Amino acid sequence: MKRPAVPPGRRLCPQCYQTRAYPAEFLGKRGRPINWCTTCQANYRGWDKKTPEQRAAVPRRGVPVVPGLRVTFVRCSKNEKLGGIPATSSSRSTCPPSCGFYEGGCYALYGKTAHHWRQVDIAGGTWDQLLDRVRELPEGQLWRHNVAGDLPGDGQELDGDRLGELVEANRGRRGFTFTHKTDARHHAALQWANVEGLTINLSAESLEAADALFQLGSDLTKAGPVAVVLPADAPARLKTPRGRTVVLCPWETDGLTCAECQLCAQPYRRAIVGFRAHGQSKARVSELVQLRRKADAA
Repeated sequence: MKRPAVPPGRRLCPQCYQTRAYPAEFLGKRGRPINWCTTCQANYRGWDKKTPEQRAAVPRRGVPVVPGLRVTFVRCSKNEKLGGIPATSSSRSTCPPSCGFYEGGCYALYGKTAHHWRQVDIAGGTWDQLLDRVRELPEGQLWRHNVAGDLPGDGQELDGDRLGELVEANRGRRGFTFTHKTDARHHAALQWANVEGLTINLSAESLEAADALFQLGSDLTKAGPVAVVLPADAPARLKTPRGRTVVLCPWETDGLTCAECQLCAQPYRRAIVGFRAHGQSKARVSELVQLRRKADAA
């Protein structure tokens, strides 16, 4: 994926990623050239007053799905929530379309995270290079795999060989990640990875789904710990329909970074970690979560 060539007299809009006549199609309210094209200015005008449906209808640049697997590795993440620990992002081709936020709502499709995610297929390293970077981490180092992206394998598929290589590279370190590849055929591989030290949280999109994922085996033979997405206005204390405790991400309640908290890196915890919808898409995510709850409860 290459940056589009920009002919003379035109400019690339960073929002829609389309080349348009400059300055004619980049004039702001005062008649002076600004960063966004006039089309994007019109689409996003009055954004705070638009309904979730109206926002979803606005065409976005998004993050393309490019064949192949590339991964970026950052030794000291600038993501404030992570607290400076190493972090990676993988190609969007690893994301399963079955994820309820695949077409819209995923936090990684917006803002700075989306910008960095788009760069993965341009400047990202190979899988072998990622394994080398992980092996170089100090013993006991906490690190986050996939701020954006999912486990290796196209879409719904899980590449067991590559997952095994990552588990081996992680030995002695404390890697943790999240996955929507929760099909029954992957449970054995996910359970093995958790037992061997790479903590993989199973991602749920409703409290009902979190219950179902939590029940996959006994406490010490679970496919993995569970995390769930919650509406933006979810209370600080809540339980699943089956009475399991949901602990809100401590970053949201107490300002604790991942480096300080480390809850998501505990493979055998009993609590389900909840993440409130946030960012530009929180209204859309909240709506999708509510719809998923109704469907799962039916």
